Amino acid sequence: DEVILTVMRAPKSYTREDIVEINCHGGILALREVLDLVLENGCRLASPGEFTKRAFLNGRMDLAQAEAVLDIIRAKTGSALKLSVEQLRGALSSQMNRIRKVLLDILSLLEANIDFPEEEISGINSKEITQKLGAINDELKDTLDTSKQGRIFREGINVVICGKPNVGKSALLNALLKEERSIVTPLAGTTRDTIEEIIDIKGIPIRIVDTAGIIEPRDLIEKKAVQRSKRHISLADLVILLFDGSKRLAKEDELLMRKIKRKNTLAIINKIDLKQKIEEDKIQKRFSRVINISAKKLKNIDLLESQIANLVYNGELSHSEPIMVSNLRHIEAIKIAQKLIAEALNSLDNKLSLEFVAQDIKDALGHLDDILGRRFCEELLDKIFSEFCIGK
Repeated sequence: DEVILTVMRAPKSYTREDIVEINCHGGILALREVLDLVLENGCRLASPGEFTKRAFLNGRMDLAQAEAVLDIIRAKTGSALKLSVEQLRGALSSQMNRIRKVLLDILSLLEANIDFPEEEISGINSKEITQKLGAINDELKDTLDTSKQGRIFREGINVVICGKPNVGKSALLNALLKEERSIVTPLAGTTRDTIEEIIDIKGIPIRIVDTAGIIEPRDLIEKKAVQRSKRHISLADLVILLFDGSKRLAKEDELLMRKIKRKNTLAIINKIDLKQKIEEDKIQKRFSRVINISAKKLKNIDLLESQIANLVYNGELSHSEPIMVSNLRHIEAIKIAQKLIAEALNSLDNKLSLEFVAQDIKDALGHLDDILGRRFCEELLDKIFSEFCIGK
């Protein structure tokens, strides 16, 4: 192949090392031949995440920023991508470093007072320290409050569409996808297995499953489809139960309503473009949320999307948080750090020895250092970077 070689000198490269990048034409065969030639001449394949790991170890980025690289690769919506890019730019890292600096200043004053009790140490002011720790405690709490939304943006939710045969489940999936993914026919039981897609609703990655509308299986294939549908429903964060508005409620509708009564459910009456025969009052008695749509004519689909988003966020949808934590490792570390700061405040309020306050602050600092990667073990790095694609 004819290629372009780009030489990047340390420290102005991704890993802060000397790097040579080979740009080939896009054909898989050409790429494979060039890679084989490079490997024959003394190179080796990179380990998963090795370039980002090297960037971290060489101080180009901290561990929270390194983890954001993987989140950018995995982002399924614009909101998830924005959240990951902000973390890569250092939004979370800047906050943790700022808090860390305040805690270090407080700790140095406390330890000086502990080590030299006979001397009057300038700067010790219990009221001021209490105010600073209180502000940090509140800030960490506020950050934790964003974690639910953050994790939803990062991981998404599972939504299952279910209903008796021929109520329009596949048409609804196509309407939400804005493309024809499922086959739609007037014949009942066209969908004989689950169909899964990921869609973006108000920035939320929704893993949506169109289940087979089969109540009583006629053969082994349909039996397995029913079993798979049941499993998806049991794991769903939200169930969309679809009814055919042009027909009266049937035994199958009643059966499905009983089966999902303990699930978070959104009842949808479809086919409002046809003459309505369904007993809507019976559905409203069972479910607090009922929406009327026409999947075929795309009526009220936007209303359905808004209702899904409101259910996910309990009516508090927000994309404007300056810092939103989404990584479980970070969330757990912040939780522990916040509890330790609260304990330090309690010790100050109860006029306990400064050693207790200092130890809590020291331990809190350790957990903030875990987020930034100031302290780490090889096992943790191996776990984090093993999830990366090869190389990056």
